Amino acid sequence: MNTQAARIRLTGTPVGRRVRLADFGDEVSPLQREQLHAYGMSPPHDIRVLQQQPMTVVLCDHIELALEHEIAHGIWVTES
Repeated sequence: MNTQAARIRLTGTPVGRRVRLADFGDEVSPLQREQLHAYGMSPPHDIRVLQQQPMTVVLCDHIELALEHEIAHGIWVTES
């Protein structure tokens, strides 16, 4: 049994899916990480993808966050 869940990029997550934040890639700067953490986006937090176009929008702790695709592409998630 594989205990390590497969990671995918947030931009590749279907709308409506609930996922668990796994990690930030190198594309996400320390300042951006700090800002995301302030909104509760830190591993291993669960988030729900609300939309992917024109921006990635996620629900995190009852807060909707709109993320530019460049940032969303640098966020790794797993199935929750």
